[in-house]
Amino acid sequence: MAEKKATTKKAAAEVKETAAKKTSTKKAAKAVVAINSENIGFKAGDVYQTLAAAEKALSVEEIAKKAKISVEETMLGLGWLFKEGKLLSADDNKVVLA
Repeated sequence: MAEKKATTKKAAAEVKETAAKKTSTKKAAKAVVAINSENIGFKAGDVYQTLAAAEKALSVEEIAKKAKISVEETMLGLGWLFKEGKLLSADDNKVVLA
């Protein structure tokens, strides 16, 4: 009878450990991007300032990292700036200020 209890306790401990691993490896939830002209305008400003400070062509990922915003927010800002004619496409999927 003692062996069954030990086996059951061991199995329960393994289940708890597996559950703990699953919860700790979950990815963080993505931030929701508000789609309105005010928010997109602010993101465009972030993108513009980042490109101005870099003084060279940057990729979307580089802009997002340097501006500390998501790739989605970067794309919204780029769209705004392209529409205003403030950006030019460069080689290798990079953009630069016009």
